[in-house]
Amino acid sequence: MYEPVQLRTFLAVAQTLSFTQAARRLGLRQSTVSQHVRRLEEATGRRLFSRDTHRVALTEDGEAMLGFARTILAAHERASAFFSGTRLRGRLRFGASEDFVQTRLPEILESFRRDHPEVDLELTVELSGTLHRRLEAGRLDLVLAKRRSGDTHGQLVWQDALVWIGSDRLRLDPERPVPLIAFPPPGITRARALEVLEAEGRAWRITCTSGSLSGLIAAARAGLGVMAHTRGLIPPGLVPVPARAGLPDLGEVDFVLLHGRRPTTAPGTQEAADALAAAILAGGDRLHRNPDTPSGDHI
Repeated sequence: MYEPVQLRTFLAVAQTLSFTQAARRLGLRQSTVSQHVRRLEEATGRRLFSRDTHRVALTEDGEAMLGFARTILAAHERASAFFSGTRLRGRLRFGASEDFVQTRLPEILESFRRDHPEVDLELTVELSGTLHRRLEAGRLDLVLAKRRSGDTHGQLVWQDALVWIGSDRLRLDPERPVPLIAFPPPGITRARALEVLEAEGRAWRITCTSGSLSGLIAAARAGLGVMAHTRGLIPPGLVPVPARAGLPDLGEVDFVLLHGRRPTTAPGTQEAADALAAAILAGGDRLHRNPDTPSGDHI
């Protein structure tokens, strides 16, 4: 009833909330993406997206279709693998940035391991900048991480805004340096925070440095300062800093999948990496959440 290719296109639009970005991710024309969505809407008899010239959003029926689309595509992949008689094997070195520590990525990895038990999956959790370096050095096969400013390589998973966040009890003094909580170099959010503060001529001081997201969150909850973080991944207990605090805009950040290159002596690695990448793209909406956060007027 529902064509897998149309479901994959639907998921790409749902995760990026952009027909243009979905087309770029899938390597299709934007008109083809629109056609796939239109045909899926005709098949369901429901409108899956509300869209105008400025924004794209899922309807209630679109939200319901997310779960159905993932289930149908997963079943399709399992059936294809079963009847083709192929089982993925090999060693797959996967790197994920610290941003995903508190997301539902473990569920996607668990499902992947269940579907491909003969793949030897090795997980590395590190800063995005460190993962980029390891990938370039041939020490990783697949990476899910933030993309550095100005970079265009990688397969877009989703794009989100970077925002300043902190404790709801924190008070910022405009006459004093901004108390900054940050990853160590080569952290991408650290680099962006320092770049925009210096461009605005705003003084700053580091109040906490940690290579662990949990460490940064603990410092922020303790009121030691503010940190740059993805809007869709704001941890519980922290809130966005209001515009009246006068902190400069941090812009947007891309989360991408990047493939490495392995020697021909590693059979099955490319196929395993492709399968995990497909699973992440299919479940990309589960990697980020948009919690109801306070307005932040109290900071």
